[in-house]
Amino acid sequence: MTRKPLLLLLAMLIFPLAALRSGVTSGAVSSAPPPVPAQAAAQPAPTVASVMDGEISAIEREILGAAEAMPEDRFNFSPESLKIPGSEYKRVRTFAMQVKHVAISNYFIWSPMTGDKVPDSLQGENGAENVKSKAEIIKLLKDSFALGHKAAATLTTENMLQNAEHSKSTRLRLAAFGVAHAYDHYGQMVEYLRMNGIVPPASRGQSN
Repeated sequence: MTRKPLLLLLAMLIFPLAALRSGVTSGAVSSAPPPVPAQAAAQPAPTVASVMDGEISAIEREILGAAEAMPEDRFNFSPESLKIPGSEYKRVRTFAMQVKHVAISNYFIWSPMTGDKVPDSLQGENGAENVKSKAEIIKLLKDSFALGHKAAATLTTENMLQNAEHSKSTRLRLAAFGVAHAYDHYGQMVEYLRMNGIVPPASRGQSN
């Protein structure tokens, strides 16, 4: 083979390999993940305050949804009115009383954590007696959960096992008990809704 054809052959082999190498390198660079923007930084680590606040938000959403689902003309409904044979519903709370009981209890459970005074209108066996309409009752409920969020915000790893002021319970237990107590009455509210042919908001779109 003469020198000229040999050089042409080498050129034909070298240039395609160089182009292939360049393409692989270019592809490797282009496939690298883009830099993470500053605004997409990792979420803050959870704290005892944020976790408890999330729990309060969850039960608040369920209770408030149930309260708003009951028509105002059924707010004073009680299973006693159904006169179910063999039942024991005499003198049980009405739906309105269930909602008010949750709201009033929230104040008494969470106020030791925040230092807020429970309003005089909520004191005694007939607390919130003048709160009668659906709108008034729901406002009382919302205000009580606002206190719950305020209480959750006071929790730290340093104070959560300390007794709250004027209480024999730790701050963490009070925060958690308020949630547990509300869930107890939420279950009863759900039954009251069902007795009136109303699907609770949390169950809508499911199997019901």
